[in-house]
Amino acid sequence: MDYIHLPRRYFKGGCMNTRFSEYPAVEFALQEPPCLSLYQKTHRHHPDNQQDPIRFRNLVKKLGELLARDYPKREVAPLLEPFNKLAGDHHFWNTTLDGLAVLGAPGTFRVYHLQENVRDFVVVSNSFYTKPLIRVFQVYGRYQVLSLTRNSIRLYEGTRDALDEVELAEGIPHTLEEALREETSEPHLTVASYGKGARGPSMHHGHGGRKTEVDVDAERFFRIIDKGILEHHSRQSGLPLLLVALPENQGLFRQVSQNPFLMPEGIEMNPDALENVKMLEKSWGVVEPQIRAEMEALVDEYGDALAKELGSGDVEEVARAAASGRISALLIDNDVHFPGHIDRNTGEITPDTAGGPENGDLLDDIGELVLQKGGRVHVLHTERMPTRTGIAAIFRF
Repeated sequence: MDYIHLPRRYFKGGCMNTRFSEYPAVEFALQEPPCLSLYQKTHRHHPDNQQDPIRFRNLVKKLGELLARDYPKREVAPLLEPFNKLAGDHHFWNTTLDGLAVLGAPGTFRVYHLQENVRDFVVVSNSFYTKPLIRVFQVYGRYQVLSLTRNSIRLYEGTRDALDEVELAEGIPHTLEEALREETSEPHLTVASYGKGARGPSMHHGHGGRKTEVDVDAERFFRIIDKGILEHHSRQSGLPLLLVALPENQGLFRQVSQNPFLMPEGIEMNPDALENVKMLEKSWGVVEPQIRAEMEALVDEYGDALAKELGSGDVEEVARAAASGRISALLIDNDVHFPGHIDRNTGEITPDTAGGPENGDLLDDIGELVLQKGGRVHVLHTERMPTRTGIAAIFRF
């Protein structure tokens, strides 16, 4: 059984192969249904988390009821078995974050711990319901924080409401001693003799002060850290990187850094003096204006496309464009549910007026098509959407 935390954005098998890359792009390879999607709000601490496994069992029961409509009992039981096993895993329920996503299908079962709340929700459909995952894992609203001193580092990943430490990739040193091993610099010492003849008194003095050598070691340490974070974390996540360090370390690290994700503004404080809550508040204070500007730029991009007749908020037109691969970027309203079905070849849609939210979402299916054909998908809350239809598309042509 796989428990996937925030730094790991990959699951494969079953109804689709999904990879959350630098951008919230996801690749879909449709397989045999049914695909079971379960979302649940969870809690980090006792006693709030005591009710989480009970609510989870109720959601699994709902999945069973939905499956029983179309599948015989002998097929339902194996699909629910890993869900029921998870419900009884006491260690798991003591290590949850703010939300949970569980995806199951023939041959696959994946569990995602989320840093954001999600509403309790289950879907049984021909494909996984991924809109909440895309929203949580997309670049907008998320960032990483590099806590840096001249002796050690820590890496965090955060949202508006949470900041959690990330396990460093294998090979990235945690401390200067680990990075440089026995190669730390020593001050150069020169012996000079002053006095009369060979018996005159000797005086010792050093050339290359200790401060200079410390700076050399720090620079070498920072170069190693910068390379490791870029190769193993920043490029994989695509997230902005906020540096928390004393002013002198900010300057030295930025001199050597090759990381294009490093934000120009940092927090000039000793990270060791910041508790997690204070670091979250200060980090979000720096990151939020950049995120807001990027979101506004995205909406402006849609407005420009609409003015050039290269954009649309009409669901039927967007669905046809998705099927033909014409969409370069798609905006979906996180809070709008559109029950219905789409023909993936023609893009023709059939509204399902009798269908409930547990039967899937047409907007989610359109998003899958766009991602499958190489487009970008962004899930926004209603107040940020430029349309009232729940969808907005920017066309390639």
